[in-house]
Amino acid sequence: MTITAVRAYPLRLAGPESYLGAPPAGAGDGYFVRPPWRSLYSPAFETVLVRVDTADGYTGWGEALAPVGPEIVAAVVDRLLAPALVGADETQIRPLWTMLSGLMRERGHLVGHQADALAAVDIALWDLRGRTTGRPVAELLGGAYRTHVPTYVSGLPRPTDAERVELAREWVAKGVRHVKLALGHGVDADLATYDAVAAVHPDLRVAIDAHWAYDLADALRLGRALDERRAWFLEAPLVPEDVTAHTELAAALVTPVAIGESLRNRYEFREWLARRALDLCQPDVARTGLTEAMSVVELAAAHHVPVAPHHSVGLGVALAAGIHLAAAVESLPAFEYQPGTLPVANRILTAPISGGPDGFDVPAGPGLGITVDVDAVEAAGKDQR
Repeated sequence: MTITAVRAYPLRLAGPESYLGAPPAGAGDGYFVRPPWRSLYSPAFETVLVRVDTADGYTGWGEALAPVGPEIVAAVVDRLLAPALVGADETQIRPLWTMLSGLMRERGHLVGHQADALAAVDIALWDLRGRTTGRPVAELLGGAYRTHVPTYVSGLPRPTDAERVELAREWVAKGVRHVKLALGHGVDADLATYDAVAAVHPDLRVAIDAHWAYDLADALRLGRALDERRAWFLEAPLVPEDVTAHTELAAALVTPVAIGESLRNRYEFREWLARRALDLCQPDVARTGLTEAMSVVELAAAHHVPVAPHHSVGLGVALAAGIHLAAAVESLPAFEYQPGTLPVANRILTAPISGGPDGFDVPAGPGLGITVDVDAVEAAGKDQR
């Protein structure tokens, strides 16, 4: 099974609304920052798909989480990874991971765009292996603990508490009992939002994603108030490079501290887990790849830390890979469901991935169990040129 071609497709798809809600006034069509958060966001859904073909006519698909600058990740795939893969045996997934991760390793590139590109290629190789063997990816990963992956509704992306409450009521009416709020607007404001949404239903479990917005003092104040409220978890409370402060925070709180979307390899996760800087592990398969994600899952298991895979703006390939990963996790509270992303995610597939508010059925077909609409991808790719 010789690999004959590897191709990256940087895509930019318009959605009914931007991820996490409308852009700030005056943002225009370019990238923007949502104060007080620091990261760039796009008004569209941007990503990179990767296609790997073999001499026997099989194709595997992968995807990188590339919410801004997808052409950068695509260039890494096309210029650095593809030449090393052409002619290789597609069945040797782990040896290929070792080889590819070493190409820029001593230059500090086990992270960032290099890692994202490698994640997309790795997912494509697992999808390819599943298609050549007729087996689902979750089975190839060692077996599925479940055929239905539970989810939580992420974001409630509305500008006011009244609107968030109304949206929460709509989800509760559909049976949802777990939500995560996209906050980080100040301790008092976040607690007011939490209280308003939690009051919607007595069984509603509410988490807060603080988007790395707080210093340790305010994170402690927020976390202790969440302890009193028996909150579900507190995600990304401090700047992502400060492992020590997260360790202090996690030790001081009952509310679990959730971390993972900014990390890309087992070495990063090992430090956080060993130092007890996180209580809930959130790897994103479109940043780690499936090979590395399973290493992270085993590290978390060795530290008795549950795994709730992250998912944000990834399209159908990343979503399917995340579902297969979640199926293969023993201690899984839930998988992240992005209501605004799902319709866009399905636009690159010939048949949609169904589910969401109450969970996803694990796709049962070979590989990732999805079929990429090549014509749709080619057309979307042309729009970028």
